[in-house]
Amino acid sequence: MTGPTHYVYPAELEPEPDGSAVNLRFPDVPGARTWGDDEAEAMSLAEDCLVTALYGCIRFLEAIPTPSPARGRPMISVPPLVAMKLALYSAMREQGVSNAELARRLGVGEKVIASLLHLKRRSYLGQLERALAELGVQLGITVERAA
Repeated sequence: MTGPTHYVYPAELEPEPDGSAVNLRFPDVPGARTWGDDEAEAMSLAEDCLVTALYGCIRFLEAIPTPSPARGRPMISVPPLVAMKLALYSAMREQGVSNAELARRLGVGEKVIASLLHLKRRSYLGQLERALAELGVQLGITVERAA
């Protein structure tokens, strides 16, 4: 990780020609698609869709996609805990550290690491901070006004 990483992805909305639904996709994240009866419903499902697709990257040992600029598109961010898990996975991948190796370094079982990398499981902030620190990654929090 060379600089700050932001897990905020542009979404593209496209209504069905007959107006029956609105499709939403994340062009930077393969397979990240959802839809709703209208734009509001599609947007309400966007975060879960994004998190699910990013978890697929982890499950298939793929790199986490880099978000492209907004360019007028709505931007969807992942929840803070998910961002920490993505940062942990990315650091492990960049450094060639396996789940078993990180577990050994932290003195925990491999199941603990698997749980830390599962984007839909709750994890203790302290465990994630410790794992990130072990990999030389410092956590920073930015608070901004919503657009």
